[in-house]
Amino acid sequence: MNRLEKAAAGAVALMLIAAAAIFFYAPTDYLQGPVQRIFYLHVSSAIAAFGCFAVVLAGGIVYLRNESPRADRYARAGALVGVVFTTVTLVMGMLWARNVWGAFWVWDARLTSTLVLLIIYAGYLLVRRLSEAGRQTARIAAVVGIFGFIDVPVVYFSVDWWATHHPGPVITSDALPPQMLATFLFTMLCTLVLAAVMVVIRYRIEMLMDMKQLIASGAPLTVAIPRRDPEPAQ
Repeated sequence: MNRLEKAAAGAVALMLIAAAAIFFYAPTDYLQGPVQRIFYLHVSSAIAAFGCFAVVLAGGIVYLRNESPRADRYARAGALVGVVFTTVTLVMGMLWARNVWGAFWVWDARLTSTLVLLIIYAGYLLVRRLSEAGRQTARIAAVVGIFGFIDVPVVYFSVDWWATHHPGPVITSDALPPQMLATFLFTMLCTLVLAAVMVVIRYRIEMLMDMKQLIASGAPLTVAIPRRDPEPAQ
């Protein structure tokens, strides 16, 4: 088992521990009941998505400055993982809304801005997939990724800027009891670890895809072959 496999197994184990904490350690909310437990993964996934899109932002800025293939690969990896976590955020939010608001979807400012965020970075991935790989495509995608990040603070501050159905901040307002707060912080940490591992794994996939394209084009390889840890002796 190499390092990435160990990291992936560790991230999954942490998420299982977080799930145990959510269902067996955190108390049941006296107003919302068991559906409140969605909160822990819902908010943690949103934070992980923001972190992934920050990777896209940083990768895009670095690429526009020095056209670093490494930065571009990290941007691609961050976008894909960010879209995954944004989708999880929306699905979990819709399940919560169905029980609390009586509908899976309302055109709430927080929900709508999150949907826009998903569309932006899904569009980013679509540009990368449909366009011919190369410098021009990478530069266009970098610009899309940078400007798309503007929607991240819009999502975060939407409950403060507009009248919404969505609950206001409960972490910074000390509204959570200690057990709930501890469970949320632990779940958030585990989710961030999972997101980081997923970005690194996707980065390695992007590297291998770049190498395959270089080989197919007959260009000289300038990307180092990713090293694998030696297999243990039998």
